[in-house]
Parts: sequence; structure tokens; C-alpha cells
Amino acid sequence: MADAAECYNERIMRFDLLIKGGTVLSPKGKARADVGVLGGRVAALGANLSSAGASVVLDARGCMVLPGGVDAHTHMDLPYGRTTTADDFSTGTLAAAMGGTTTIIDFATQEKGRSLQGALDLWHEKADGRCFTDYAFHMAVTDITAKSLREFRRIIAQGLPSFKFYMAYPALMLGDKDLFKGFRRLAEEGGLAMVHAENGAMISSFLDQARAKRLRSPAWHPWAHPMLAEEEAAHRAAALAESAGVPLYIVHVTCSGALEAIRSARQRGLPVFGETCPQYLYLDDREYSRPGFEAAKFVLSPPLRPRSEQEKLWLGLRRGELQVVSTDHCSFNYRTGRGASKQLGCRDFTRIPNGVPGVETRMLLMWDAVARGRLSAGRFVELTASQPARIFGLAGRKGILVPGADADIVILDPRRKTRISAKTQFMNADYSAYEGRLVHGRIRDVFLRGRPLVLGGLPAGEGPQGAFLKRSF
Repeated sequence: MADAAECYNERIMRFDLLIKGGTVLSPKGKARADVGVLGGRVAALGANLSSAGASVVLDARGCMVLPGGVDAHTHMDLPYGRTTTADDFSTGTLAAAMGGTTTIIDFATQEKGRSLQGALDLWHEKADGRCFTDYAFHMAVTDITAKSLREFRRIIAQGLPSFKFYMAYPALMLGDKDLFKGFRRLAEEGGLAMVHAENGAMISSFLDQARAKRLRSPAWHPWAHPMLAEEEAAHRAAALAESAGVPLYIVHVTCSGALEAIRSARQRGLPVFGETCPQYLYLDDREYSRPGFEAAKFVLSPPLRPRSEQEKLWLGLRRGELQVVSTDHCSFNYRTGRGASKQLGCRDFTRIPNGVPGVETRMLLMWDAVARGRLSAGRFVELTASQPARIFGLAGRKGILVPGADADIVILDPRRKTRISAKTQFMNADYSAYEGRLVHGRIRDVFLRGRPLVLGGLPAGEGPQGAFLKRSF
């Protein structure tokens, strides 16, 4: 980690903020270093930087100093029927900050029959002035027409070079012909294709069968979303992307079959990337055996898989076969509260809002993997910050602590532990998928472009200060 280890001379440098004595983490590993911040950016890293010219000095001895997390997959203020998710951009980004994430990328989702520009305008309206973290958008395309294809260039010019396509869900999914049209157009414009990879026809058939047989319990959810549906769709998406000549990013990979599709494509030199989420690394399909309706807390798509799949995902992370850990944060209450409740499906599991809250817990869950020897510190930084920044057009600015980068800084105390609970979380959901889990580490301080978001484990008290990030490749 040459940048952090480099010694600076003793001339006095002016800093707005100087973080002294911590262990700085980077994709290359870790090294003891001080971090100087000026004008919202990292100004210097080095041993024994002088505090004489610093306005604020923080003691980080014994702590890890790491780049703010980049969560490339969130759903804030997302419509569900006539209601929305429990977290809007205000509550969701405050929770992200409390958990050490300083940048989110959400999805501006087109309604069928509507324009892409209209969707983007709506998401700006939802987010602007309400975000505690910095934020960006992907464009989620649900309707391929001559008009929407012409909009691709305009949307990319506004800082959204990544477009998501669904291969499942009747209200969102595209058939192969339209999917390929979208891929080809995106290839022409130099964009990146993202896919929710599940075989929609297969799932719809299972859901029809469940309704006909009156299989109503949430325990049937994983049966209706088999691993083979994900595996087949991942291979198909990779083939379509290869033919179209477009880079491909497969979201929320849950099983070894989908991982194999990514591995095979990358071995052939194709630009195919894979993401997984903490819920697939820490939870498994035994959650669907919970009594009564409680299994509904874990209804998400794709669903949790057998425990045997988890180690294969961990191995894929260590080997670099999966490049990113994001959250797919999509919060719905279990009982009541703002937005949709899981109780909407109490008589029919097919009506349960899909998703779990997770934007606040990702960083500590992944740090716990470092503490337990499952990941290296460098790999932790890559998966949670530097690689999502690089893949999605924020390299050099986000996800790394080097001179010139945004001073998005997290101070994590590895000597302490955190017990995850809905009672203490800032996410607006009334439950936690990890209730009671004790993890290594505690988020002490968080800074966004040098300004405090979290101090001593508590909100710093400033209002939303997040900015929209235009991205480009």
C-alpha cells in the first residue's frame, strides 16, 4: 500500500480534518497512516502528518480507516401497488450512513408505457435534497419500444450509463427479443447492461400451480423460485450479452449454477460481472421453516438458498469470481407502518412484498467475515467500495482513499462488537433479517466529502447533504 506508507516531509500542511494513528485500508491491504482532508477531498496520506495546520484532529489509534462503502443496489421509495417501501431516500440514506455506506446507486424504474426520461425525472424528485449520502441512479427499463430505445443516449448523457433489465416479474420483465434489442442498443451507446436473472416463465408456471392448489404459506416461496430458474437465466443473459457485444452485470447471485455462468463467461474473456448480497451469505432456506407467517420476513427474489450454496458464494468472492457485495435493500414492514406490509400476503404468499432491509448492516456483516478469516481486509474494501465504484463509473472519486478522491471516510473500531437489532437500527422497517446477530466491529465515525455524518456512533446532526453523481465510463 505505497500511497499510505509514503512519508511526507515535515512542512506544515493545511487540513480541514486530520485523522491520525489509524490503520488505513485499501484494495492492496492495510498500513498505518494519517489521512489529511482539505476541501472535501483526501489531500494527503502518510506517516506522522503534522497537526499544526489542521482545523480538526481525530485520534483513530486502534481503529480501521476505510473508504466509505458504495452500495450499488438499493430500492428507496419504490412503489408497490398503491403504496411504497418503508424507507424513502431520507431514512434509507441516513441508515446507510450509520452503517458506513456513503454512496448508493438506486434504480429509476420505468413504468410500462411511460418514457425513460419521465422515470428519471420522478426519481430525481424523490431523492433530490433528501439524501444524507451521495447517490446515483441506474435506469431500469421495462418497456422496449422505438421511442425508449432512442432515449438511451439521452439518459446516458445525464449520468446513467448502466441499465437494468428484468427477466422475471410480469410487470417488469422483458422477453428475449426485447432484451436483446436493449442489449444491442446499449452496446452501441457504450453502456453496461444489468439483469435480474430468473426464468420468468418457469416461475409464473409454479405460481399458477401454487394458486390452483391453494398453497398459501410463505414456506412455498423458494419452491416457486428454484435455483434452476436462476441458473438458466444467468447462462441465457450471458449468451445474449456476448452476442450483442455489451458488458453484463448480474445482480444478486444466490447459487453456484448462476456463479458458474459468470465464471464461464469471464474465463472466455467476456466483461461479465457478478454481485451477491449479505442475505445470501449469512441466511439460508431454513428461515422458511419459521412458524406461522414469520417466514414472510424472508420472502425476497431470488429466495434464500440451501446452506450448502453459501460456501460456494464465499469461495467465489475470495477467488474474484464475484466482484461486488451490494444489498438489494428493499424494506417492507412485517406488521404495520409506512409503506407496504408483508401482511398483504397473509392469505397468499404470491402477494407478499418481496425484499429485506439491509443497507445499514452490509459493511459490518462483511467486516465480520474479515475478523473471522473468511475474507482479507483488501478484499473487503474491493467488494464493498472500490470495485462497485470502478464498475459503475466512479473510480478515482469513490471507494478508495488516495489523494484527490472524495473524503468519504469511515472509522471502524475492530475492538468492539455490534448486536444487530430492529430496536436500534435506523432503517425504517419494523424487523431485522439478522435479529440478535453479534458481529465484530462498530462504526464510530463517518464522513462524506470531509463533512461528518456520524460521530461516536450517533448521527452528526446535520441535515441531508448528499449530491447526485453523474457517472460515465
